Amino acid sequence: MIKIYHNNRCSKSRCGLEILEQSGKPFEVVKYLDDTLSAKALKEIITLLKIKPIDLVRKNEAIWKERYKNKTLTDAEIINAMVENPKLIERPIIINGNKAVIGRPPELILDII
Repeated sequence: MIKIYHNNRCSKSRCGLEILEQSGKPFEVVKYLDDTLSAKALKEIITLLKIKPIDLVRKNEAIWKERYKNKTLTDAEIINAMVENPKLIERPIIINGNKAVIGRPPELILDII
């Protein structure tokens, strides 16, 4: 089943959700700010996305700028920062089987559904 890691306060995430709704395919919504992801789950998502952990970070978030910017962090430290501060996770993330995309722009979702 398709899964969307969603933040309703994010316009791109809402667009991603709309694309999934219009597709008519079944999908699951994961509100990752409410149901915090574990480090293991984040590692699995990063692997599916075929990116480095830093590429999943929202670097313009105040939390990032205040606590982490200009620091040399390991991949594990970056993942832990996202676990502790889920607002740092780029969104929306859509997973369909062994394929995944960050829906920025939202049209990228069409490539995997």
